[in-house]
Amino acid sequence: MKILAHISRVIVGLLFIFSGLIKLNDPVGTQYKLEEYFEVFATDFSAFQHFFEALIPFALYFSVFLCAAEVVLGIALLVGYKPKTISWLLLLIIVFFTFLTFYSAYFNKVTDCGCFGAAIKLTPWTSFGKDIFLLILILIIIYKRKIFKSQPTGFIVALSTLASLGMAVYSLRHLPIFDLLAYRVGANIPAQMKPSEPLQYKYIFTKDGKELEFEQYPTDTTMVFKDMIVMNEDAKPTITDFRVWNDEGDFTEETFKGKKLFLIIKNLTDINTAAFPDIQKLVNAVKKQGVEPIVLTSASSEEITKFLTQHQLTLPFYYVDATVLKTISRSNPGLWLLKDGTVKGKWHYNDTPTAEEVLEDVAK
Repeated sequence: MKILAHISRVIVGLLFIFSGLIKLNDPVGTQYKLEEYFEVFATDFSAFQHFFEALIPFALYFSVFLCAAEVVLGIALLVGYKPKTISWLLLLIIVFFTFLTFYSAYFNKVTDCGCFGAAIKLTPWTSFGKDIFLLILILIIIYKRKIFKSQPTGFIVALSTLASLGMAVYSLRHLPIFDLLAYRVGANIPAQMKPSEPLQYKYIFTKDGKELEFEQYPTDTTMVFKDMIVMNEDAKPTITDFRVWNDEGDFTEETFKGKKLFLIIKNLTDINTAAFPDIQKLVNAVKKQGVEPIVLTSASSEEITKFLTQHQLTLPFYYVDATVLKTISRSNPGLWLLKDGTVKGKWHYNDTPTAEEVLEDVAK
């Protein structure tokens, strides 16, 4: 049992560190997931609606705290810092995560819990199973906690706390250190909107109380259709919801033609306006060099027109779904450079590039 407890300590510590570091790389992504949970709980638990709605503005703080806590607790467990206290804190946090993943799986809500950020996508039930596995290991650690002697490693834990918070702050003030999303630099957007190979389907019908499966759609009209399942899931398009439009129609295909610098304005409620003088200089400069600046937004026509006028930006604007814009840019505003559908650059408003930098990137 002692050996099992030591093995459990190592596995739990490493998994918590791995999970926390991936999410610290992109704390805004975890913020969005927490906001989804709070919105779902506000609807499903109407008696506590105002409570959960009140938590939404603090989702980013919760995100940083939880992500940093995973890393710090994992390191503390491995280096033997106050093992009794740490094991109980681990139990507390895993019970919280297990509840979230169970709720996602059982009620089919927030179907991607973001357990490993954008690096590893898990189904809700897989996420729940992973948390049950960790819960069992942590219970073993607690049961045998007396065999773990406290070590004088407080300096390491303090250092890991500072490093974790520093990583989160850097990612928030700039962009994720490692961009794992589909709209990252180097990605070709139209290619990701197509399946990597022809999709293969399995068709399920019922007849006379029996369930029948076919690889080709049957012609027997007496059968009742039940389901259609994709056999080669890995071949599905990576991007399925990217669409650009305005009041005149769809503009998606035009997005992939030529050199375009997109100004991402996700919304007008939490936008940083201090960056716009530099952005204005940039778009005016690149426009003269053959790069077309365009605004992508989820704001209404009236709102965005008024906003652009206030900031002296004479740019065409198009609509994109708010969730897609959140995925494209973790910054509001953000800048996204495309050449023939391939992402050449991506910037946080704190890192607004010069026109020379944009032209250099688009020439690559």
